[in-house]
Amino acid sequence: MPAPSAQPAPSGASPCHVRRQLARAFTTALTHPDPATRERAGERARGWQDVLAGMASGTLRIGSRTPVTELPAWVTPEVLHGGFATGSARAGGPLREFEREAAHRAGVPAERAAVFAHHLTEPGLAALWELLDSGRYEVGLPEEAALLTVAWLVRAGETDAAVGLVGSLRPFADRLCFLPRPTGRPSATGGAERPADLPVPEPGAVHRSTVGQARETLTARGPKRAVEAQREALGVWRPFADELLRHWLELTGPEGVVRPGVAPEGAWTARGRALLDRYERLLAAHPLTGRHRRPGSNEGILRGALAELVSGRELDARRAGLVRVAVTGMVRKRGLPGSERHAALRGGQAARAALPAHHTLAHLVAERLAGLPQEAGVVDAAPFVAPVTAAEERRTGVPEGAEVPPSVRRVVDGARSAPLGVLVASGIVPSAEAMAELVPRLVAAERTAVYRDPELRVLMAANYRAFRNRRSLLLLHLARQVAPEELPWVRAVSGHARGDATTRGSAAAAARTLAETAVEHFPGTLLPNPLVRELGALLDASGLDAPLTEELAADIFMGRFSGKFLASAGIAAELLGGGSLYERYYGIDYAELGALAARRAGPFPGGDGRGRGTGRREARRQEADALAEFARLCRTRAGRPGGHDSVAGNGMVIEQAQILTTHNLATLVRRVGIAPEPGWAEAARRCFGTVCRLTERARRAPYPLTGLKDAAYAWRQMVFHLSLCGEAERDRVLEWLPARAARRAPVASRLAPALLGLRHVAEGGLFDAEGTARAGRARRLTGWTVSEHWLRPDPWK
Repeated sequence: MPAPSAQPAPSGASPCHVRRQLARAFTTALTHPDPATRERAGERARGWQDVLAGMASGTLRIGSRTPVTELPAWVTPEVLHGGFATGSARAGGPLREFEREAAHRAGVPAERAAVFAHHLTEPGLAALWELLDSGRYEVGLPEEAALLTVAWLVRAGETDAAVGLVGSLRPFADRLCFLPRPTGRPSATGGAERPADLPVPEPGAVHRSTVGQARETLTARGPKRAVEAQREALGVWRPFADELLRHWLELTGPEGVVRPGVAPEGAWTARGRALLDRYERLLAAHPLTGRHRRPGSNEGILRGALAELVSGRELDARRAGLVRVAVTGMVRKRGLPGSERHAALRGGQAARAALPAHHTLAHLVAERLAGLPQEAGVVDAAPFVAPVTAAEERRTGVPEGAEVPPSVRRVVDGARSAPLGVLVASGIVPSAEAMAELVPRLVAAERTAVYRDPELRVLMAANYRAFRNRRSLLLLHLARQVAPEELPWVRAVSGHARGDATTRGSAAAAARTLAETAVEHFPGTLLPNPLVRELGALLDASGLDAPLTEELAADIFMGRFSGKFLASAGIAAELLGGGSLYERYYGIDYAELGALAARRAGPFPGGDGRGRGTGRREARRQEADALAEFARLCRTRAGRPGGHDSVAGNGMVIEQAQILTTHNLATLVRRVGIAPEPGWAEAARRCFGTVCRLTERARRAPYPLTGLKDAAYAWRQMVFHLSLCGEAERDRVLEWLPARAARRAPVASRLAPALLGLRHVAEGGLFDAEGTARAGRARRLTGWTVSEHWLRPDPWK
């Protein structure tokens, strides 16, 4: 294999990709109608320009875990979409307002180096100790926990560790902010102090947004033109059209006949002139609706003919005929004005027009939320989305009893504070990706339980939460992302982390609960990488040997796998070897794969002195050989040659690695002990529901391959779940699958080969080398392909 530097750059890490992103951001900055969006796009464009300049000058090493040559790995970089570092540090840039205030209080120049130096003095340390004791600080970036850690070490008598940490920070003290942000609330719970009459959140409660964020969203709601135009049409122009029709009926009767030579009475003409004058006033006051303006509409015909008569001119035969058509058409469609039919129709329309606008109700709900702590969540959302009260009607004019619409309720629900499982079950957390956003707060509590000192525990939890907001870098050559343990201030207090059986058991239980929640409520969905990362952090704290694998990006894949892929495949061999449905369906030899995983794991020769070094070298060589063999196996199964491949070809190889490892499912079952509450059969049914939904969606999508790939992933999870069922239970599910697919005929016809293939294997058959059986009528379902997918026939695009 060539050296990493000799391998061609993946397409996702090339300057061409950066230029495309720059062009896209530049176009958005020029053309988007929203000023805020244009401003954000302009910032992105400047960032992409910095990336291009850094790549050209050599100051940026895209693909390295230290992409900025002058910054160590622990510094939080500014990262754009796709993992590209811009060369700037997020803790750098102009001084924040709280830094300026700190400099002013200390009487030092408003410079970072001066602020840093002040907080190493006795008054500065005293201020930091006060923050530690009160917990009234916020760590927005991991660097903001550094000086607080120095202060804690000094107070704990760890002078040498404090001096060493200062030595690591001082070279960057003039550029980076190491000071926490003072707040009016303690950071122990991440929420505001609550008035005594408000309910207290349950332990472990989380929320997707704060009350303040919900209020900001609701307050920003404005009228929607289409809705207001409909309201205007129902409340203004429909009643005016009725008046116009009623006026003409006085002259023509229901037949709409204008008799030639018969002049209207003066009173009729005067009332007509008043109608036309009122139309002009309404037109100026209500400009949203345009239908009534059209001369060819019924209202336009009657209004134009009325203007003729009011001006003293007779109607010609053509216009008189149009009047007859307009009058009879309006009467036929809605009935005579004042009739029971007409009154019922207009009454319903008037009631709809009188309903308060959604943005008005959104503003009212925002007012209700104003009295809550703005940095916390809502324990009970019901009082804030209740119907409008009499007092609110007197104050705002919104009718009493008006219901809060679902669009407003969803915003308030987003701020609901409850245990994660409750939020997931109620649909407030709608996806595994949304779930992953909330997990770091829970994981921080488990990871930092090993610190016995409460102030240090709160500080390290705040640091962990801030660290998890760090965006991942684009990495090549199996490089790993920076871990929290690599931060100098975390290393400085590592000696105070003392885990025991209680903390390890709690971390294992938390990992099991989170994994079961994801598998049970988001069936057929790959665990997103952020969730895999948090589960991995819990499993590290638990001491369980449970390697988890991330989803690899096909556009930067370089043909190699890290050791945890082979270790995970070995665990899958333990669980699924011996002829399971999964093993036979995907044509895996788990006995051979298990032996390959055991080769990597050792044991290796060694001994004292020189022998120990020889043993380590032999271990590394044997592991490298095993991993190379695993990569060759994946390429062989995918039918792809070695070397640099296309994105789709890379995807095929990665998919085979996911198949061999079950993409974490076997590890979670075998080592973590998950077992979805409804059982494996119900889990399989839910996965098939996802398969059907994704297949149906792909049928309508202009670019369906992504949906088909995800459908194949969901299918794989279904096969895994079926493999854990008892034989009778599995047979019942297999009988149910075709009936479920038959709910949508196009879905049933497309999935028929896959269903037949699954039945064929369940009955003891095998696929041929092409993944087919029964003369091609039965097929193995996989996602990635370099050619046309058999699940994507014409007339699909």
